[in-house]
Amino acid sequence: MSDETPDFIQATRSSYDAIADAYSERHPDGLGDRPLERGLFTAFAELVRETGSAPVADLGSGPGYVTARLSALGLPVFGVDLSPRMVELARLAHPGLRFHVGSLTDLDLPDGTLGGIVALYSIIHVPDERLSGTFAEFHRVLAPGGHILLCFQSGDEDDRLHLAERFGREISLDYHVRSPETVAAHLAKADLRVEARVLREPYEDEARPRAFVLARKPA
Repeated sequence: MSDETPDFIQATRSSYDAIADAYSERHPDGLGDRPLERGLFTAFAELVRETGSAPVADLGSGPGYVTARLSALGLPVFGVDLSPRMVELARLAHPGLRFHVGSLTDLDLPDGTLGGIVALYSIIHVPDERLSGTFAEFHRVLAPGGHILLCFQSGDEDDRLHLAERFGREISLDYHVRSPETVAAHLAKADLRVEARVLREPYEDEARPRAFVLARKPA
């Protein structure tokens, strides 16, 4: 690992490597019993299909269930995750799909090649000072007219939480809780236009609301 790798990237990678097996067992399909989320992904797939046949990247793909859902909806899609162990488990669970190790803050992709980007609970680990730059990277790799669907924990006020343990394993993960308005402001700095915002109240096993922001690179 390069000494130039930001601390938050190193911490996020090592933390998810440590909990990957338990996380994947607990969350083999986080969309299966959530009709609102499934509906939003279906709408996203329809929007992407309307703009052409460019591939879609699932950034922070974890166990791979979002990648699999988008593939079932007819999109050419691949997954990218910071954790090598998560990528290994996703490949085992979904052998017909492509997954590789990478960072959403520095994508190893050519300019203007993606028809869409999905980031499900992955921008939550990006610090505030890095968020606009991350969205600028999304803008770089998206084709004109390409769509983005972001999902993240939300609240009335922006906040940062730190976890030192999960699934009985020692970790070091920061969670950045943001309002849809804060995320929309960062998207605007990257010339990405917000088209829709949805805020879902928490389910019984959740502590905070879930926000969904749909944005688009101008055509």
